[in-house]
Amino acid sequence: MKINTIIFDWAGTTVDYGCMAPVKAFEKAFADVGIDLSPDQIREPMGMLKIDHIKALLEMSNVKKAWHEHYGRASEDSDIQKIYAAFENYLFEDLAENSTLKPDTLEVFNTLKEKGFNIGSTTGYTKEMMTVVAKEAEKFGYKPDFVATPDDVQSIGRPYPYMIFENMKYFGTLSVNEVVKVGDTVSDIKEGKNAGVYTIAVIEGSSELGLSFEEYQRLSVQERENLVEKAATTFYSAGADNCILTLSELIPLVLEPITQAVH
Repeated sequence: MKINTIIFDWAGTTVDYGCMAPVKAFEKAFADVGIDLSPDQIREPMGMLKIDHIKALLEMSNVKKAWHEHYGRASEDSDIQKIYAAFENYLFEDLAENSTLKPDTLEVFNTLKEKGFNIGSTTGYTKEMMTVVAKEAEKFGYKPDFVATPDDVQSIGRPYPYMIFENMKYFGTLSVNEVVKVGDTVSDIKEGKNAGVYTIAVIEGSSELGLSFEEYQRLSVQERENLVEKAATTFYSAGADNCILTLSELIPLVLEPITQAVH
């Protein structure tokens, strides 16, 4: 069966090279409550609904320990809400600035549209956040046919598959065998595999790689190869059917029927 529907993630996949906006916002929000987080810690649950991301961070053993040392108790729901409110404030401060397109996004999008593909999307951002991101991306010519947010599925976001099913319902897609999901986090991969669709990880500019465009460009060839290999190993371990370096590598993959994983 041929592919007719491509479902992209947003930050780290098609916009916001390195998925920087949420990382900065999480860092500041946790610092406000006396907890210092490393970028690697912050990125581990990346791709989830953002309040679920905060809950996941607070469940990490080292974060639990730091919280108890600081407050003498476990974190509570009121703490989660306080951190989330601060996160939202920080995120909206520079969300538009960090929503520019990644290299290849527009060219790949236009090519896929010319070939007749449905272009959908899922995200860990709320509908309000996506209003900002989508508006900014459209200025550069990128406008998927459909955007599903966790708000559209009763806040049951990744790794659950329901946003993918919302896309399929919108397009009238008959089978999961006609769908490809493309993302840059382990949460994206789990979302795709839980939906039963062919799932591809993009590596350059991903949250998993965790580098800005400038940082990535400064690396030596060997350093790049090492990081790319490490990211690919992580994605394949999470169940990815394929990994691509950039979005431009997606085109030949989806023009022919996909029958099996290519590692």
